[in-house]
Amino acid sequence: MAAETPSAPKPPARDGLVAAGIAALVAATVLIGALAPGGGPHGAASDPREDTACLEWSDGCRVCQRQAEGSACSLPGIACTPSAERCLRHSGG
Repeated sequence: MAAETPSAPKPPARDGLVAAGIAALVAATVLIGALAPGGGPHGAASDPREDTACLEWSDGCRVCQRQAEGSACSLPGIACTPSAERCLRHSGG
């Protein structure tokens, strides 16, 4: 009868630990992005239409201006894809 040689010990399975670490990192990144202030240098509201200090805003397709009668906006281009609205000009500067 031949003597059996002991096999080398298997390394512990780390796939689960790596996957949990990646999931925690993604969750932390999403949480930070959701909680971080996005007002910019003027502390503007997230919606430029609601920010009374924002005098002009755009979504990349049309430009709107705040006037005494209300807001007035240009017409969008025919092949324009709008993005998030952002303030272009604040009162006082």
